[in-house]
Amino acid sequence: MTTSVLPDTMAASFAAARQVADAVLFEGYVLYPYRASAAKNRLRWQFGVLVPPGWGADGGEPSAQRTECLLEPRSGARLSAELRFLQAQRRTVQRLLPDGTYETVEELELPDRVLVPWDEGVEERVTCTVDVTELLGTGHTLPFSLPAQEHTEPVHDTDGRLVGRLVRRREETEGRLTVTARELDGPYAALRLTATVENTSTWTPDGPADRDAALPRALVAAHLLLGIDTGSFLSMTDPPEWARAAVAACRNEHTWPVLAGGPGRSDVLLSSPIILEDHPAIAPESPGALYDALEIDEILALRTAALTDQEKREARGTDPRAAEVIDLADSMPPEVLERLHGAVRALREVTGEAPATPEDPAPAVPGVQPGTPWWDPASDRSVDPARDRVTVDGRPVGAGSRVLLRPGKRRTDAQDLFLHGRTAQVEAVLHDVDGGVHLAVTVDGDPGADIRREQGRFLYFQPDEVAPLEDV
Repeated sequence: MTTSVLPDTMAASFAAARQVADAVLFEGYVLYPYRASAAKNRLRWQFGVLVPPGWGADGGEPSAQRTECLLEPRSGARLSAELRFLQAQRRTVQRLLPDGTYETVEELELPDRVLVPWDEGVEERVTCTVDVTELLGTGHTLPFSLPAQEHTEPVHDTDGRLVGRLVRRREETEGRLTVTARELDGPYAALRLTATVENTSTWTPDGPADRDAALPRALVAAHLLLGIDTGSFLSMTDPPEWARAAVAACRNEHTWPVLAGGPGRSDVLLSSPIILEDHPAIAPESPGALYDALEIDEILALRTAALTDQEKREARGTDPRAAEVIDLADSMPPEVLERLHGAVRALREVTGEAPATPEDPAPAVPGVQPGTPWWDPASDRSVDPARDRVTVDGRPVGAGSRVLLRPGKRRTDAQDLFLHGRTAQVEAVLHDVDGGVHLAVTVDGDPGADIRREQGRFLYFQPDEVAPLEDV
């Protein structure tokens, strides 16, 4: 639902920020293993859920979110706002009976997928553009309404025979976007901008109702894109000195505004229910939307590709986006998967190298030959875990040395305390990318020491957590 058309200048600026906004919109939409039956997918949509006020008081979730930020507009400036959210669309599954009627079922099994009941997310947008001067005083209020609706989709098997249908229902949902501004005290030509998003739906449950009953009438993953055609927003995390007190006085509830778009831009602000840094960006290595940011993309892709055929059929029947994830994992070429295996971005600040692109998937790192993984020991002859030595209490310690374990109190976990005073053999001296040194050891008397050595599974201590017992 769009209530007005954004100016061309703002449409282009919003497009640059929308890639991150899309990630916010669909974060947690469907979680690995991407099946409706998975426990992780039975409590969805944890960010930016604005419920009807008649239910929110008992449910503990808000019905409104508030964004406050600072703006330096120029003469004749116009502000554009785009509210984005998902509306939960409840899908039920029905099987076709021999008499031509339909019955609701818990699943409908097809050769290529298994269809089950599910809440789909339908993207909605509410946009407006207004002169900044009109925001002073009472500001600009934009109510919106989504009508209830229902539609069906026929389901055919692989031979083209009608076997059932999907019934999708959407509930009536109402809301309001209000944007106001007021001038800051002092000599600076800046404004405090306040944008409030409210769920104003009048629905009230007849009796006790759980979260599932409220979700179809909620604004899900609600967030705002704000843009100024001439002027700039101020960073809320790194404002200029003169604005620090005014920024500290801003009140943001259930959302957090950050500068969006490319580095150095200040004409677009993303107010997100997920806390982000200024100028957030999708990692260039990311192969596509995986919806589960709590997992590492590489692990997630590998685990998804390893699902059984039956699990993949269930995922494909859960949601079209889940089906896309399955297809992505199954078709991912090795070179794309390799790009997910670590990216040391801090090196770019030193080397000046640009981010990797599909045409140049291996950024250059000093001392590493192109095409050689940076973690390969053979790629850097300056380190050798089996031969390196480190000085401890004036004595060289390396592979084969015997040491007394004395874990440091400040960084020791409970398990390490049991090893205090035990003796061990050093298996390797390891250097991390931050310059730290670690000793891999096996504890004397450990009956599984040989197995640990064979599998490369050791305990790790820093040099000041051991005392040498002999020279080797």
